[in-house]
Amino acid sequence: MTAIQERPPATPSRPNPALARLRNSWRQLTSMRTALILLFLLAIAAIPGSVLPQRGVNAQNVDGYYAEHPTLAPILDRLGAFDVFASPWFSAIYLLLFASLVGCIVPRLRDHYRALRMAPPAVPARLDRLPQHAVLAGGPDTDGLDVEGIAAVLRKRRWRVAVRDNTVSAEKGHLKETGNLLFHVALLAVLFSVAIGSWYGWHGNRLLVAGPDNAFCNTLQQYDESGLGARVHASDLPGFCLELTDFQAKFRQTGQPESFRATVRVDDGAPRAFSVNSPLRLDGANVYLLGHGYAPVIRYTDRYGRVQTTTAPFLSVDGMLTSEGVAAFPDANVDPKTGARDSKLQVAFEGLYLPTAPDTAPYTRSVFPAERSPALLLFAYRGNLGLDAGIPNSVYSLDQRQVASGRLARVGDGKLLRVGEKWTLDDGTTVEFLGTKQYATLSVRHDPGEKPVLASAAVGLLGLMLSLTGRRRRVFFRVTTGRSTLVEAGGLPRTDYAGFAEEFAQLVKDVEHRDSEGRADGRTV
Repeated sequence: MTAIQERPPATPSRPNPALARLRNSWRQLTSMRTALILLFLLAIAAIPGSVLPQRGVNAQNVDGYYAEHPTLAPILDRLGAFDVFASPWFSAIYLLLFASLVGCIVPRLRDHYRALRMAPPAVPARLDRLPQHAVLAGGPDTDGLDVEGIAAVLRKRRWRVAVRDNTVSAEKGHLKETGNLLFHVALLAVLFSVAIGSWYGWHGNRLLVAGPDNAFCNTLQQYDESGLGARVHASDLPGFCLELTDFQAKFRQTGQPESFRATVRVDDGAPRAFSVNSPLRLDGANVYLLGHGYAPVIRYTDRYGRVQTTTAPFLSVDGMLTSEGVAAFPDANVDPKTGARDSKLQVAFEGLYLPTAPDTAPYTRSVFPAERSPALLLFAYRGNLGLDAGIPNSVYSLDQRQVASGRLARVGDGKLLRVGEKWTLDDGTTVEFLGTKQYATLSVRHDPGEKPVLASAAVGLLGLMLSLTGRRRRVFFRVTTGRSTLVEAGGLPRTDYAGFAEEFAQLVKDVEHRDSEGRADGRTV
């Protein structure tokens, strides 16, 4: 006989550690707990974007923060605190939350769809073990009562009903899970809409001085600060031009602003007004009013008698619109015969503008933001302004490197000028304060995700209301016929529902006294 050799038992395959770790990480990421943690972290990460000035909103405020906190500002800038919503760490939290919500919602959508298509479960064998239980003993009210009559009562009250032999199963409250999923889908839509706005949106900030000579057109080069989405090119910007024709500011007696209202002319059309909370709606862009200030008009007459006039916007440094700025005349003192320009004879005036100057010195701060007693404190500088070096510098301040090196020096002491007054310098040149023009700081923005975000938020609010008000519950009925009809009922709340006992008792009563459901002449409908 040939010996039968036994096959050695198969060695069970060992799971791949990397695959198992990846699967476990995905389960942790898509859990509801992780989604809530990420949502909380996203809210915390957005706090710096609300507290600190952002370059995408107003780059001038960022420059002001640098001036006030020269040590702290560079550290915050390296951490992305002045551009929070475009920083890598905010994007990482954003993408993780997006992935977590997708992984959490998709299985729940599938399970909820299956639950909606499935019939209510069969009646349990022991209804007396359910939290709610009732027995309708035989009598005139139960005689002739069958499962179809009970089902008719339940259907009229919008229960999902399944009739099996002598039993009736019904359930209600799927809107709770529907609302819950609707809220999460809406949250996902909000995140996606924000991403769409980041990809295809753009913005630009512009300080616009009143007057036709200062009008600007919607091109990237004419913005003081701008930003384009990842899918936007400079040529995609809509074409329009804006001219600030009027600006009205009202202040309370305390100096607090009451209202701002700007009037602009768009493409030589009729003037259109807008305010802080009511932006100007254009085709393809919205114009928001961020702030306003004053631009002193200064006339300078050089040593050759050449007259130059400039309108220099001054930036406010406090709530009373005390403003600082520079009026530069790089082409001053050009020899009219030879046309030679001596860079050492360039002139600039560093100034402090007070819309309402105090009655007595020191003239360092305005006492009211409106122009009640305007005054301009000027300090003259002569020398090389450093404009020919090709190094970018702010137009609102002098190049302090030129001042420190001695190439740009102050001329004499400062001079306080009222409107119409003239100041004669040591070389016979004069400077005159002609008045001011108002300016408005505008933010022109296009965000294609704005309306989807609003719609998603509305849908999310609806889903949240359904989730909070919905109650999942089930009721069961078993009809036993003999000499008399015996009806046994049971109820099971699937979620916390304090009023289920009263609802169950009322439902049993409606079944027992079912005349309103159609019983007539001893027949049950």
